[in-house]
Amino acid sequence: MKRSSGFQHGSALLLIFWALLVMTTATLGWALWVQQGIQTQGERNRGIEARSMAHSGLAVGLHPLVSPKTPALEKEILPGMRYRVKILSEGGRLNVNWLLRGEDPQKLAILKQWLALRGLDLHQREVFMDCLLDWVDADNIRRLNGAEDEADYHPPNRELQSVEEIAQVRGAGPLISQPDWKDDLTIFSRGPIDLSAAPARILNLIPGIGETRIERFVKYRQGPDGIDGTADDVEFANEGELQAALGLTAQQYQEISGLVTFKDPTMHITSEGYSGNVDRQVEVVVRKGTGTPKILSWKE
Repeated sequence: MKRSSGFQHGSALLLIFWALLVMTTATLGWALWVQQGIQTQGERNRGIEARSMAHSGLAVGLHPLVSPKTPALEKEILPGMRYRVKILSEGGRLNVNWLLRGEDPQKLAILKQWLALRGLDLHQREVFMDCLLDWVDADNIRRLNGAEDEADYHPPNRELQSVEEIAQVRGAGPLISQPDWKDDLTIFSRGPIDLSAAPARILNLIPGIGETRIERFVKYRQGPDGIDGTADDVEFANEGELQAALGLTAQQYQEISGLVTFKDPTMHITSEGYSGNVDRQVEVVVRKGTGTPKILSWKE
């Protein structure tokens, strides 16, 4: 009887230990679940705060009087919560629709020259250009190297609605295989190349200026720090000052006047918001003026 009682006592202790183990495991699991929930909620809150910071920065960037030189483009609102805004001129990019519109030989030559800089050989350029023109023209007549409506290919016969749409055009493969192929292109600017904003690689596509003039002009435009869009950039009051800085005569400037512009009001604004180690980004293309800005594109 004593042996049986001891066995029962041992079994009871084993059950108690087992119950304690189960309860401890359950408690630890519950605590871990609560901790994960708190962490997830914290990250969610951080995300909301970061998005709020990005929108705060965007509100600053959209103001008609704000330019790339404005000091308020980077600010810490609260400890660990801040925004940073970058404003670039969309006019410094190549407007594909404008270059194709009217099939002007001078403008088409600019696009072809840019394709050559991107590494497309003569045959690739001819195929892509013909297919691109077939894509945007109003008819269904196929060019020599182009492509019109087929069983598995349907050009919309209208202007591009986004730069990304170029990827759907036959012959675009050699171009879109490059990760940064979209960086120089736009559909939102007024059209002509903005002399006050375009980088040297774009300015070099304009006939009649020359690399030496452009190199000297860009260096002067960027100011002492050698960077566009900073406080020490040279501000041009009018096209006459631009002409003088380029070293062109009035006649030489007149010859390129249909290809260039001055201070395109279309801006590409990128606002990054931060909360702790969480960040969110808003990217907007906007046309600024004296009144309410016109939003042309919005990405988050």
